[in-house]
Amino acid sequence: MADLLSYLPGITLDQLRAGMIANGVRQLLVKELAPNDNSKNQPYLGGNFEALSILPAGELRAERTDKGVEILKAPLPFGWLQEDGRVEPAPGAQLILYPQYPEVRMSGFLKGSRNAPSSVMTIRDLGRLLFFGITDDRRIIAWASGPDTELAREYRELEGLEPIGVFLKVPLRPQQENRTSREILLATLAAIHAKDWIGSYALRADGSHAPCQAPQCVGYTLEAELGVARNGYAEPDFMGWEVKAGQVDDYCRVPASKVITLMTPEPTGGHYRSNGVESFIRTFGYADKLGREDRLNFGGIFREGQHHAGTDLTLRLFGYDSLSGKITDAEGSLALVRGEDIIAASWSFTALAGLWNRKHAQAVYVPAERRKAPELAYRYGGTVRLGEGTDFLRLLKAVAQGAVYYDPGIKLEGASGPRPDIKRRSQFRIKSSDLSSLYRRMEPVGVSDG
Repeated sequence: MADLLSYLPGITLDQLRAGMIANGVRQLLVKELAPNDNSKNQPYLGGNFEALSILPAGELRAERTDKGVEILKAPLPFGWLQEDGRVEPAPGAQLILYPQYPEVRMSGFLKGSRNAPSSVMTIRDLGRLLFFGITDDRRIIAWASGPDTELAREYRELEGLEPIGVFLKVPLRPQQENRTSREILLATLAAIHAKDWIGSYALRADGSHAPCQAPQCVGYTLEAELGVARNGYAEPDFMGWEVKAGQVDDYCRVPASKVITLMTPEPTGGHYRSNGVESFIRTFGYADKLGREDRLNFGGIFREGQHHAGTDLTLRLFGYDSLSGKITDAEGSLALVRGEDIIAASWSFTALAGLWNRKHAQAVYVPAERRKAPELAYRYGGTVRLGEGTDFLRLLKAVAQGAVYYDPGIKLEGASGPRPDIKRRSQFRIKSSDLSSLYRRMEPVGVSDG
């Protein structure tokens, strides 16, 4: 791909697309840069934390600046596309989250990177463009363009680009122009719905089909029909949409009470962390309520601010102001507490936000029915729900309102023996009917509308 790309005015949109695709990019975004979007002032990526659900950031950490301001930082797996098709890493690239505003900015994208586009990213000219190519393995491949380039001219001729946060989606292939990812997604789901019953299977990376009999096959089969191979990535996606299939009795009804598990994070602090799971269960658990001998349990529904009589614990948010909807302490946490000073278990904001970063800013929830005979098969509903615009602050708000709750299933079997069997299951859940609290917009849509 030598000489295919350069920062000279002659590069075309098709050449940029080819370079991105060759490096494994599945989604191409662009930020139209304002004068203050430069290396000195840090490009602005939004007045909330939605950018964390759009860009694949690394682990968050809390810091205090020299002026005493609390901030959060997350490294970015970021690199600049080169003229020969290689990617030159930018090891200093990071997101900076300012909870007090809130807002997100990007910094360090030129530091330590050879052949970085300093001539574009150090000036204040209007019309500059910053492209973000997102790969399946959570890397960012970037390209910057000046305002008076062939690429910028071709970009300005594109119509109907789909917004996501502060970015716009650029079709990776010319034939996708004038069609949004939403329209393509719905059209693809309409074709899957029209197939009716589909034998359970998963798609291998080489394109071959693998038999599937596990409970999660409802999701694997849908992903396979979408052309998404089964892999180790946290959440499968289709053109930037997180795909969630849920089994229901009747897919013609939008489920109102079905419970959805959002995430299963192990505690990062408290007695659970410092003394271990066994000690946690013995201290805060209770004898099995069904009379099963030699077993201790820790379970129940824990909502923020509500005392749980069975364990004498209360789920509390520390460092979050529910009235303003802002984080007041970057080192805050969600914690199970007894009294005023006993912390049974806690989850730091940095850990929870890092997990929530894996949730896409756009998601589709697809209902599915299951048939066991003559073979395991699924069929997928014609009405889906589209959720757009989530971020960590929305999660905290949903926790504060009780929509998201802690529903553990932790147990100790053979409790009197020398080597008891321990089961860990820390999960945060939400009713299907409350999902809208996690998104800026959520609506039921008929797939034929695509």
